[in-house]
Amino acid sequence: MKARFAWLFAAALTVTSCGINMQSGTVQHDTRSIPRDTSQSARVDLRMGGGELRISGGAMDFMSADFNYNVPSWKPVVRYDATAGIANLSVEQPSSQTTFGNATNKWDVRLNDEVPTDITLRLGGGEARLNIGTLSLRSVEIEMGAGEMELDLRGMPKHSYNVRVRGGAGEATVRLPHNVGVYAQAEGALGDIKVTGLRREEDHWISEGYGYAKTQIHLDVRGGVGQINLLAD
Repeated sequence: MKARFAWLFAAALTVTSCGINMQSGTVQHDTRSIPRDTSQSARVDLRMGGGELRISGGAMDFMSADFNYNVPSWKPVVRYDATAGIANLSVEQPSSQTTFGNATNKWDVRLNDEVPTDITLRLGGGEARLNIGTLSLRSVEIEMGAGEMELDLRGMPKHSYNVRVRGGAGEATVRLPHNVGVYAQAEGALGDIKVTGLRREEDHWISEGYGYAKTQIHLDVRGGVGQINLLAD
């Protein structure tokens, strides 16, 4: 697994690089937190060239995050403002230049569970573990290059929302709650699609509760090369 991840990480950085080789150094650790304010909703935009990404709920603040990286130019840039009751948060890796040696780039981002939130994620490659089912989600949009992604939406959602996933090469696993209505579409150019806990209807899958459940999730997953797993527990 480590060898596979290292290859995907290097490939992602090469694809998104500026053509400059950089030597990795000592791992640096940063922490950032954004206090919760009176905003009624939030937009969260995360952009990472490649590495290991963790997103979860449970933050007392609006956001609490830890960043570990060993290339100085990879230090994430965090921006936040609140206008007309809407919180806008962006976390961006400013550089994705090619590096030799042991590359380290890890983000652990925790978000508040109570603020209704739209999430947009762009990840060049690597590994993403997104345990966001406890959040008050309004929409989720993910674009990922090469790597592995696990999106866990299990929880008790308060609102219906849409999820859009676009992947390049690798494996995408989406875990869905059993207590909501689910309408799912999945398509892969090259690779297998595995679905459990949902019923096939023509070009899509639905849960038993779809059609009459008060809360519904509409899921659209499309990948290039690799495995797509839709698991309704």
